[in-house]
Amino acid sequence: MARGEAIGPVSRRTLLGAAAAAAAAGPSSAAGQARPNILWLVSEDNNPWLGCYGEPLARTPAIDRLAAEGLLYRHAYSTAPVCAPSRFALITGMRAESCAPAHQMRARARLPAFATALPRLLAQAGYYCSNNAKTDYNCDLDPAATWSSQGLSAHWNDRPAGAPFFAVFNHETTHESQLFKPTPGPVKPQDVDVPAYLPDTPGVRTDIASYHNRIAVMDAQIGARLAELEAAGLAEDTIVFHYADNGGALPRTKRFCYDEGLHCGLTVRVPPKWAHLLTARPGETIDDPVTLVDLPATVLMAAGQPIPAHFQGRPLPGLRGGAGRTWAFGGRDRMDERYDLVRTVTDGAFRYIRNYAPHRPWGQHYAYPWQMTAWQDWETAHAAGRLNPTQARFWSAKPAEELYDLRADPDQVSNLAMRAAHRARLAAMRRQLDAHMLSIRDGAFIPEGSSLEDYAAQQDEGRYPLRRAMTLAARCIARDPANAAGFMTGLSDDSEVIRFWSAQGLLMLARRAAPAAAAMTARLSAESSPQVRVALAEALTHVGPPDAPLAMLAELSAHEHPRVRLQAINALTYAPDASSALAAVEAAVKDKDGYVRTAARYLAMVLRGEYRPDVKVFD
Repeated sequence: MARGEAIGPVSRRTLLGAAAAAAAAGPSSAAGQARPNILWLVSEDNNPWLGCYGEPLARTPAIDRLAAEGLLYRHAYSTAPVCAPSRFALITGMRAESCAPAHQMRARARLPAFATALPRLLAQAGYYCSNNAKTDYNCDLDPAATWSSQGLSAHWNDRPAGAPFFAVFNHETTHESQLFKPTPGPVKPQDVDVPAYLPDTPGVRTDIASYHNRIAVMDAQIGARLAELEAAGLAEDTIVFHYADNGGALPRTKRFCYDEGLHCGLTVRVPPKWAHLLTARPGETIDDPVTLVDLPATVLMAAGQPIPAHFQGRPLPGLRGGAGRTWAFGGRDRMDERYDLVRTVTDGAFRYIRNYAPHRPWGQHYAYPWQMTAWQDWETAHAAGRLNPTQARFWSAKPAEELYDLRADPDQVSNLAMRAAHRARLAAMRRQLDAHMLSIRDGAFIPEGSSLEDYAAQQDEGRYPLRRAMTLAARCIARDPANAAGFMTGLSDDSEVIRFWSAQGLLMLARRAAPAAAAMTARLSAESSPQVRVALAEALTHVGPPDAPLAMLAELSAHEHPRVRLQAINALTYAPDASSALAAVEAAVKDKDGYVRTAARYLAMVLRGEYRPDVKVFD
């Protein structure tokens, strides 16, 4: 489908009818299928702690067999270290950053008319498309109109006779929620290795062991589904993918742009009948870095369908049409109730990370994962001063840039960004990341809740000056007081994006922005954008009398837009002393938006002196 071509809503009846028509036009037996079936077996929050990836504690015979009979992708990555933005890419073939606010966790982006979902493209070609059962696509897709069948009973068995199928089965067995209580099994706490960045506590060891045991349970479920496929006589006509929707579930994995948050297992088995789709031999390992946004293009290639021009992925290497590649890109934005902004690139050997919010620590409190004992143990040890410098680093402000040697430093704790020996590599990876962000029109710099969160606006350099924003943001994260005058000038710019990032630059300077305090105060009263007012007010809490900016943040915590309210609560969380805003924070504890509620509940506990890491904040 050419870019810009619109396809209207497709009903369930139309989807089923297309599959039935295709079946009537061709042979009805599996052996006579003209196109392969495609099966996606998805595991959640799952680093490749698998035998086929060399994990010595793994008990994963089903996935290991799949890899032995197919292709194993050594360096496969999700586009985001959390499910919803990652699943947006899997269903649309586009990176979530290209369609704001899809890059923010649990947002609802409006898809452009041409962005037809993968199952609908396949249904138009006669495929029966079933999804069992998770969606979480971060956009306005209607699952009932997207799939031939959707839900816990969705199955390839319901297809019309002779129709090829595209079936998805999602396994929540390894989801982080499964670590909120221990899972006993063959891997014991004393068996595991604790990464260098975590404290070695009984709770941390128990959760790591539980994760291994959950993976073993998941593998058995994968094995049962493969056995079902074989018993139905469909294995020789079905291309099978196993992959995880994002990286791991343990602390500093999910939500974070280290390998632990983005690195996924990915195996693809192509049966002999369809070997002409392969350019590698079964059993080979592919070392090219790939991302999950490549999967939709791979599926369309295998189904013999054209790949739409707007797709940002390509068929996987090792398969027909899958050229080699050098770089895999990813990033994170708001995760649950906390704001951060990170972009990253890897070649599989090194990872470069750019932190666009270096004034925020890695260790922001998240209500949902803090139900895990390992998270509680880590923060408790930090508060008690029991961490070594490597473990304590997580609770401090971030550098603007990070660079890690993934082979020599798999835990990614030794930042090489300032080492002269890596200057050329750092410069090359910077250039690659910049070029990528420009090529996809990354919506990173649009403040959440802005009217610019629209695909057409995001593509328009006049409305969304991405190049200017990237240059400005680079100055912000340098945190050089010499840039303060430029930030002050930017506060009067016509573009909301430039004003927002100028305010962010002053906020990142903190006390060093004090000479601009009077001008910032004057601008605060004239600013029309509530998102810019939040950033300016927080900046002012660091450079002058806090009463007026704290009052402004308290007022904005009751704004009509839930994301402005959330930004205000986050700003109050990091203001030097927000005790005068306690009444507004306590009112926000009753907010109808769940993220606002949990952020406010945490802050209220902190301000009242009642917070402990083991206190449940999530509702």
